[in-house]
Amino acid sequence: MSADCKACLWVCQVNYIIPKNNTNGEPCAGLVVSAHGRHYVVEVAGGELLHCFARGKKGKIACGDEVVVERSGDQQGAIAEVQPRTSLLYRSDRYRQKVIAANITQAVVVVAARPAFHEDLLLRCLVACEQQNIKGLIVLNKTDLVDDTATTARQLALYQTLGYTVIPLSAKQDVTPLLAPLNGHRSVVVGQSGMGKSTIVNALVPDAKARTAEFSSKLDAGKHTTTGARLYHLNTSSSIIDSPGMQTFGLFQLSHSDLVSSFPEFRSFFGQCRFDDCRHTVEPGCEIIAAVERKEIDERRWNAYRTLTNELETRPPDWA
Repeated sequence: MSADCKACLWVCQVNYIIPKNNTNGEPCAGLVVSAHGRHYVVEVAGGELLHCFARGKKGKIACGDEVVVERSGDQQGAIAEVQPRTSLLYRSDRYRQKVIAANITQAVVVVAARPAFHEDLLLRCLVACEQQNIKGLIVLNKTDLVDDTATTARQLALYQTLGYTVIPLSAKQDVTPLLAPLNGHRSVVVGQSGMGKSTIVNALVPDAKARTAEFSSKLDAGKHTTTGARLYHLNTSSSIIDSPGMQTFGLFQLSHSDLVSSFPEFRSFFGQCRFDDCRHTVEPGCEIIAAVERKEIDERRWNAYRTLTNELETRPPDWA
């Protein structure tokens, strides 16, 4: 077993008791609680953890997937089947698809004033959530940096007008404002490196031992310290998935209709354009463009939508 696999199992062992000598070879239902490359840790009945690899061509398996496992040895197994998902948060570009988490009900997008967060990444995360009917929750971390935070909070005010909840937080001081919003959800924590995602997870699950990202003032970016997604139980009805930091969030998986419907402020204008096939970018008689001109839709968001529309048009014909 590789050092990475051993480390991955050790982290999971903090929260679970692993019974010994259960190698009966029978298929059993399980939950993927850690995904690290092609290696997975699956929690089965009683909190037992199995080291698993996928059998055959199972495609991308994500943390949070419900699976059928066939045991192959002491705490070993093979994933034989992935159960149908209720949701899948993932990103994709011209070259690859990257799964983030499955069967989640909420995504906690963490931003901060330092290092400077990329609004484009926030917007793309929320678009992906809307398309999968995943609730988007924005956490403004590092509020102890008062002057910087005030500017960032003004930038996030737009998202509050769209119905997204923004929770100011200083994870190093107090994470209790997050407890109620997380209750009853399977949440995934996402965002660019250096925003304090692992600090939040450490505060919520003190025994998780998640490594805290270092902030590099020279590069104005965080170093990647979480290399695989990991699920932690908060209580019997709530769990949280820590995911690796990201700098980009491709949306090549979306159709144009997916994209349009993922902007909630557009929805009340659907069906009102002059042309049934209106793309809402330059067409005459477009009610969404008219709403932008009337300042009923923020021009910032419409410009972002047009950028994403142009990006989707660059997708190769054989992309899959």
